[in-house]
Amino acid sequence: MGEHGDFGRRYVLDPIMLPRALATAPKTALDVGCGEGRFCRMLGTEGIASTGIDPTRVLLERARELDPGGIYLEASGDALPVGDASFDLVVSYLSLIDMPEIRAPIAEIARVLKPGGTLLIANCNGFNTAGAETGWVRGMTGAHLHYPVDNYLEERGFWTERRGIRIVNHHRPLSAYMRELLRHGLELRFFDEPAPVANAPNPKAERYRRAPWFVVMEWRKPA
Repeated sequence: MGEHGDFGRRYVLDPIMLPRALATAPKTALDVGCGEGRFCRMLGTEGIASTGIDPTRVLLERARELDPGGIYLEASGDALPVGDASFDLVVSYLSLIDMPEIRAPIAEIARVLKPGGTLLIANCNGFNTAGAETGWVRGMTGAHLHYPVDNYLEERGFWTERRGIRIVNHHRPLSAYMRELLRHGLELRFFDEPAPVANAPNPKAERYRRAPWFVVMEWRKPA
């Protein structure tokens, strides 16, 4: 996700993710791939009892440092250490793109979600990750001319850099996610490709409007 992380959360995703998370008034929430616990803390300030799960110990240590009263568990998405039908809300905030496969994690998410509960996903747009290895095509003056899309249907990993750390993200077409979510009987209730909010700084905001980087999906588990 590289340079898009901090800008994208602040100016594109948070303004839509937090209101959607609060809309159904959940009492319990699970953040799968919580990282440093940022979204857990945001939910906690709204009175929601939140549990964060992440496989990266150093990130969990930071989460516990920032939120000593929070619950943060070390585990991967394909083996969630919580019981069936445990949470009103499950959040995957830019975590599916980090996972080398999604069948088991989505099955686990469906398992731990209560009937009638909500799954809220923020993920990178497949049309953008299909060009992430190349990035924007620029003119002779450095101007951003267009964003390329290639081999969209080919699932693959690619290297990106975040805060000086190189990691592997995974490109998948949107259909790969939709198939797995529908396989578990989840019902799509909301979908958006959000643009930056009006006060987002240019010129990065303009590039996000030309080639939206994210998708937001809200799914409901039938009661």
